[in-house]
Amino acid sequence: MTNEELELKEKRKKVIYDLMCDQTYTPMKEKELAMLLQVSREDKPVFRAMLKELLTEGKIEVSSRGKYRRAGSRALTGIFLAHPRGFGFVQIEGRQEDVFIPEKESHGAFHLDTVQITLLPEQTGKRTEGTVIRVLERGIRQVVGTYRRNRNYGFVIPDNQRFLADLFIPKECAAGAGDGCKVVAEITDYGTGGKNPEGKILTVIGGRDEPGTDILSVMYSFGLPGDFPPEIRREAEKIPDRAEEREREGRLDLRDLPMVTIDGEDSRDLDDAVSLSFDGTVYRLGVHIADVSHYVREGSGLDWEALKRGTSVYFPDRVIPMLPPKLSNGICSLNQGEDRLALSCLMELDLEGNLLSHRVEETVVNVDRRMTYKEVAGILEEQDPDLMEQYEPFVPMFRRMEELSRLLQKHRKKRGAIDFDFPEAKILLNEKGEPADILPRERNAATRLIEDFMLLANETVAEDFYWREVPFLYRSHEAPDPEKIRSLAALISSFGYGIKTPRDTVYPKEIQKLLERAAGRPEEPMIARLALRSMKQARYTRECAGHFGLAARYYCHFTSPIRRYPDLQIHRIIKEVLHNRMTQERREHYEELLPGVAEQTSRTERTAEEAERDVDKMKKAQYMRKKIGEICRGRISGITNYGLYVELPNTIEGMVHVSNMEDDHYCYREETGDMAGVRTGKVFRMGDPVTVRVLDADPESRTIDFILAQEDEEDGQRGGKADREQ
Repeated sequence: MTNEELELKEKRKKVIYDLMCDQTYTPMKEKELAMLLQVSREDKPVFRAMLKELLTEGKIEVSSRGKYRRAGSRALTGIFLAHPRGFGFVQIEGRQEDVFIPEKESHGAFHLDTVQITLLPEQTGKRTEGTVIRVLERGIRQVVGTYRRNRNYGFVIPDNQRFLADLFIPKECAAGAGDGCKVVAEITDYGTGGKNPEGKILTVIGGRDEPGTDILSVMYSFGLPGDFPPEIRREAEKIPDRAEEREREGRLDLRDLPMVTIDGEDSRDLDDAVSLSFDGTVYRLGVHIADVSHYVREGSGLDWEALKRGTSVYFPDRVIPMLPPKLSNGICSLNQGEDRLALSCLMELDLEGNLLSHRVEETVVNVDRRMTYKEVAGILEEQDPDLMEQYEPFVPMFRRMEELSRLLQKHRKKRGAIDFDFPEAKILLNEKGEPADILPRERNAATRLIEDFMLLANETVAEDFYWREVPFLYRSHEAPDPEKIRSLAALISSFGYGIKTPRDTVYPKEIQKLLERAAGRPEEPMIARLALRSMKQARYTRECAGHFGLAARYYCHFTSPIRRYPDLQIHRIIKEVLHNRMTQERREHYEELLPGVAEQTSRTERTAEEAERDVDKMKKAQYMRKKIGEICRGRISGITNYGLYVELPNTIEGMVHVSNMEDDHYCYREETGDMAGVRTGKVFRMGDPVTVRVLDADPESRTIDFILAQEDEEDGQRGGKADREQ
């Protein structure tokens, strides 16, 4: 939509709103309004859309009889977030606190619906409550769940615990689904007057226990894409398998420069390679990134599909790639011994790790070795003789890389960058798709040096193009809200910690100091989690807002164009600047394009992260289901008024519900953040080591239940299989 069209639409909306604000206006139905305003038949869909927008904006409301009027002063519009226990909250833009909606006040609203509410009279000491007066727009139109078949009808039990009703399926709408199958169902009627919502089955995903069905169900639940459409695959097939001679013309030839890729053992989309030389006074670091933009042209089918996906999604048994495998694992992957087109950030640094100069160039590269993190760590940390002999020509370069990596870490620490070193889970599946083992993902010298080099390249490119004053896409992480910081300060004070917050402002260095003071102490994981929860979520923006967590003024994502669309997007901008093609027309093009790209890619990133977390929780529950009754050691990772969260060394977290703490009556003390026994005075604090027995695990609800183990139980089962990870 052009600016002129947008302006015209806003003027028309204003006419409608002004009419309803007139003192002589009487509430009317849509048809009556259309007649009064002389809306033609062709314009009625647009008119209806404008009414809907005004409703969503909270400017107007509609009565139970379908009559439109100006919204009353107490009417608010927001998104309804249902809770599995029946109540919910409404998120309202511009309002810091969500409005609590009791179950009896939800009036047919489902999770993610856009609703109109009015506030209920305030009660002393209670949070703000409201009642839903109208559902403006349904947020969920399809559900994924388990089909249960009766003789003449069936039900779909939703996987999403927040969708609080089973979906009635008439027999003729079952699409041949068998009892217990995982299905996708479309909601055809949301139900009224206590009736269940009704729907029809669109897709039978598979039998509940078939390998891979569980992860496919998550993909459908989050709306993640499956196979690439045929036309996109055909477009990808037209791309050559190797870099042709004519494509190398005009590029800096770095094929003789010793370089390696360092990735996980299972990685196939290798989008970055590194090189390093040292002359005694200057480090010359090269970060070489696959030139995906050479093959994925702006506006092509491949480009639109990549933008729609936004990012690759990683599950234990599969990857949902942003680009077809022909590109992601083929011509765009920096495979060993093959000529590849790249965009290289070539940097010179002094003996203290200060950046002296840099340039970004279109290059041709040829990777000498495809290394793994495990191999490089074996050389640097263990001096493994076999590995050192196998990779002898590269060992001096790896040692220099580690040296430079430490200098870069020292620089980031000095300026206040925060390092949240939470262990991630590595979930190993057997041939049936079941979790065979769960381990904390290792972080070593090799993973750190690649992380350090990528961070440096991202910062360097962001600062360079910020000062060139061209439209660009940045990775922004804003400072925490003052309210969150005050809450953090209150929580950590009970452990004897404090942070300086002059004028309700906090600096990254203060968070860094807090984590350093807690390092090595029992409460360290808890302090780190509380600090992380106080942070805002990083996102993509058109403006350069800086990165709070990295304490960086300039930051972007440049190094992963195979799996992240923002990186691909800025590669195009960089190349237009390098070729002096950033005309005023192109500037205006990007000024219009980039806000939408930022919003879309921030959204797809959040969806991918939520889906990955959901699968991790599901697989962890599947793993612990086989260990019911076993004894494990862990630490208290969270405390609420309904129990203790306990995390095991392999990253699995479960709950000890207060109702299962039978040796005393325990109460949560909000002021100190702990749980104390009324009779015995026994206190449980964050970070305390505890021994638990696995009580239950439910992959459907993604929950794991523990009970505190007695001393005689621990002695009787110590050394069992569940203790192996300790």
